[in-house]
Amino acid sequence: MKHLFLGILVLLISAPLVTAQEDAVDFGSLQALQIVSDGRVINLSVQFADDPAKRAQGLMFVKQMADDHGMLFDFEKSRAVNMWMKNTLIPLDMIFLDAKGKVVTIARNAKPNSLRRISSGVAVMAVLEVNGGLSRKWSIKRGDQVHHAMFGNMLSPDGNNQITVKISVEN
Repeated sequence: MKHLFLGILVLLISAPLVTAQEDAVDFGSLQALQIVSDGRVINLSVQFADDPAKRAQGLMFVKQMADDHGMLFDFEKSRAVNMWMKNTLIPLDMIFLDAKGKVVTIARNAKPNSLRRISSGVAVMAVLEVNGGLSRKWSIKRGDQVHHAMFGNMLSPDGNNQITVKISVEN
């Protein structure tokens, strides 16, 4: 009887997690994004969260992410935003961007599964999430520029004569 009770309890607790994973939204194809910092161009492929369902899902339940990948959240209009790490399994850096793609603030190494609110502190249009620690490794700072189709500022394939930083993914 005790084992039956424990089995039912485990099912009840895990049911919302299974449902949440099964209801995952489709982010579509990866999109090109570039970060320009001190004359260097960092090329990434990002998932684009541009509607309420995608923004709510974010990177929840993702167990690992390549260093040259990320997620870009489009909030459609400039406003102060709050993020959290509920059901997010990997540490993330959150790079807060204005309407032109300029970095205005960075929250580094957000703790997985935390319910702590992470605020932009100022009005922003977007948030770029990358693996925790990468914004420091890449020396990303306030004032750097992010290029993506949502900002209408993608660089040409040759990077406008800027040096491209090759990101090596470690296994």
